[in-house]
Amino acid sequence: MNTIGEKLAIGEAGLTGALGYAVVFIGLFLLLVVLIISGSIFKAKAKKAAAVVTPAAPAAPAPAQEAKPAPGSAGEVKLFDVPDKEAAMIMAIVANKLQKPLNELRFISIKEVK
Repeated sequence: MNTIGEKLAIGEAGLTGALGYAVVFIGLFLLLVVLIISGSIFKAKAKKAAAVVTPAAPAAPAPAQEAKPAPGSAGEVKLFDVPDKEAAMIMAIVANKLQKPLNELRFISIKEVK
């Protein structure tokens, strides 16, 4: 065993380097195994959640006279805890980022995440 400041022989230096590399690669391999196992667990959970889909309720008969939206609009938007002004700003920002006209986008609902 050498103390700090002493030079290592070529064999000792090679062994120290090889052990260092071995420790790093074993650690990386174990991390890979953990990631593969956790990925398969999440895939199994997602598959099980997708299999447990509640059946849709029977469709209600369409009303005789449906109100037509204004020309250029895409229908109604359900707002949940969002004022009209903020909803309008959100829709304008989304249309700007997507570089699409607002009348080509359809917003179904806007909900504030708390």
